[in-house]
Parts: sequence; structure tokens; C-alpha cells
Amino acid sequence: MRIRELSVRTGASRRSLRYYEQQGLLVSTRSAGGQRCYGDAHVERVALIQTFLAAGMSSRTIAQLVPCMTEPNAERAEQALTAMNQERTRLSATIDSLTAAREALDRLIDVNRDFLADTADGSAPGLPDLYGSRSTASPG
Repeated sequence: MRIRELSVRTGASRRSLRYYEQQGLLVSTRSAGGQRCYGDAHVERVALIQTFLAAGMSSRTIAQLVPCMTEPNAERAEQALTAMNQERTRLSATIDSLTAAREALDRLIDVNRDFLADTADGSAPGLPDLYGSRSTASPG
């Protein structure tokens, strides 16, 4: 398939696909006319690249993993394993931070939902604070 079809099948722009090639993340063959040619396996490769990029991996880090995925040998596998473990640790820390942020946001949503419910029924709820307790003092 040509670059246009790979772009359509993956949702990646042609510019992105050319960038992936420049970074060594994707390798195409060339037609007699010099056009890039890709196989069905490239669709999966582009999806994997996009997943890694969306997770915050740099193209340099992804490039460290690519040789292990295409032409494995002991040295490449060892280097790739080191990079994979580092990225896994980084992703785990990011997930933990995002989970903590989501839990804090959930608490604030609950506090504000309760505040609005109390306000709607005519009571004077006071002002909610960030920790879920209520101030009974009137503003002013």
C-alpha cells in the first residue's frame, strides 16, 4: 500500500508517517518510481507508535524498542529491555499521579454537588472547603 492508504487506515497524517520513517520507527520499501510502499504489518506498527507517543514516550525511546521488534539479537534485546523497564516505571508513576488527581477531583465534585443541592433547597449551607467539611459561618 502507498503512504496515502496507510494514512487512511491508521489515522496518522502522511507527514507523521514520513516523520516516523525519519526517526527510524517505520521502514518502507520503495517502488520503481520511488514511492513509499507499506505492508499490512505497518498498520499495527503505526498503531503501536501512536500508543507509545500518546503515553508520553519520545520518538528516541521508541526507536530504542523498534530494532528489538523487527531484527532481534541479544544486544538489542538487552538494550530494549532496559528502555522498556524504564518506560514502564515512568508510566506507572504517571498513572499513580493521574489516579490521585482524579480522586481529588471526585472529592471536589462531591463537595460542590452537595453545596449546590443544599443551596437549591433553601438552606444556608455555608461555603464548602477543599476537604469536604463545611463552614457554618456566613460569608461577609
